[in-house]
Amino acid sequence: MTTRRRVVALFGGSFDPPHVGHVLAVTYLLSSTDVDGVWVIPVYAHAFGKALTPYVTRHRLCELAFGWLPRVHVDDIERELGGESRTLTTIQALQARHPDVDMRLVIGSDVLGDTPGWHRFDRVAALAPPLVLGRVGHPHPDAPELVVLPDVSSRDVRSALARGMPLAGRLPRTVEALIRREGLYGVGENAETDP
Repeated sequence: MTTRRRVVALFGGSFDPPHVGHVLAVTYLLSSTDVDGVWVIPVYAHAFGKALTPYVTRHRLCELAFGWLPRVHVDDIERELGGESRTLTTIQALQARHPDVDMRLVIGSDVLGDTPGWHRFDRVAALAPPLVLGRVGHPHPDAPELVVLPDVSSRDVRSALARGMPLAGRLPRTVEALIRREGLYGVGENAETDP
């Protein structure tokens, strides 16, 4: 009798900061797909040169956002690899460490249009076939029709935090608390919180 190989969803991103859309994506993956777990992988250095909050801070925020979910692991592989993060390099390193695990790459339907600019996306898709999640305004035939993640982005969250605007539930409460306590993203320690 053949036993089924373990399947893990690889959920990479800047997570600058991780927001409720990210948490809902992981919850959906755990409850509605055949994955046995989700590995959240914060980018170490963005391949397109995007400025990021220090890695150690984003990793801590990911631990707060996802650490309470069963079968979720926040992985440090990109820090260990160092340098500019490339999805193909990350997947190859993870497969070398975990040859008994089948991997699927989580990708939002809003990012699919960017994949021609990725390094060897054809190879990425062959090694870790994509699990496509729908995003508002970006329908895609591979994304589940009834599951669309909320229209929230880390960029909009950073902007709202820096301007002192209400967050209206866009961040997990533990993530927001750490951001406010440590004055991240231009927020003062005594900034008002949402009611």
